[in-house]
Amino acid sequence: MGGCSAPNCSNSTTIGKQLFRFPKDPVRMRKWVINCRRDFVPTPCSRLCQDHFEESQFEEIARSPAGGRKLKPNAIPTLFNVPDPPSPISPAEKEQNLGDHGYARRQPKSEAEEAEGGGGGTQRQDVERACAQCQQYKAQLEQQQLHTARLQKEQAEEMRKKLHKLNKMEKGLQMFLFEDQIRALTLAKRSRRAVWSQDTVLTARKIRCAVGVKGYEFLRDLGYPLPSYRTLCNRLEPKIMVPSTMQEELVELGLGIISTCDSPEDNGAGDEALLGVMS
Repeated sequence: MGGCSAPNCSNSTTIGKQLFRFPKDPVRMRKWVINCRRDFVPTPCSRLCQDHFEESQFEEIARSPAGGRKLKPNAIPTLFNVPDPPSPISPAEKEQNLGDHGYARRQPKSEAEEAEGGGGGTQRQDVERACAQCQQYKAQLEQQQLHTARLQKEQAEEMRKKLHKLNKMEKGLQMFLFEDQIRALTLAKRSRRAVWSQDTVLTARKIRCAVGVKGYEFLRDLGYPLPSYRTLCNRLEPKIMVPSTMQEELVELGLGIISTCDSPEDNGAGDEALLGVMS
């Protein structure tokens, strides 16, 4: 068996000293630890020897099963060899709790029985008040959780409706726009990153010939996804640039000219025109 856990004490059973284990009751165990002047948590093997208890802490007649002296159920150790120690808990300050020193036959009192003593009513009221606050906080937390769940459900429903509306809009755009035109709607206005398909270029050329230069540029200013005039010139193959004065002569020669479109700077004068030639 080990020795005494008190500071500056090396007593053990080998020299005839009786050892007592720390009580299981946490309140009384804390008082023992405080009086020991040690910052530690007692283990089941921790013991204090008989030299740390006053004579008044032992029962006069009763003996332990091992034949040694028996501590009172509420005994508190107060004798320790510690320089300049803090004020210990005296036996007069101890509560009437029944401890367990390894041989005590009586069971410790419950908290309800201890509360029946002095100040028990106040402690019971404090506990009941704390429990009421806990229930109130719990109810508030449940309300907040329900409110959060309701908001999440409403937001999810709103997003679902917006997504359905966007899908319908996309299907409507696909009826008169190509995929590259729909993609161009998500880019900045007149963005140079737009990549136009050949179908879009041919359709844009027809629109420009139908509405004229000003009408075509007006549509592009409104945000209609159409290639620029330069893109039309670069993408149309085969192509030739001829003065407008030669248009009638080319028609008479029967070169298969299908259309003529004025350039953005052409106001009806004899400037160059873009001619698409049939292959």
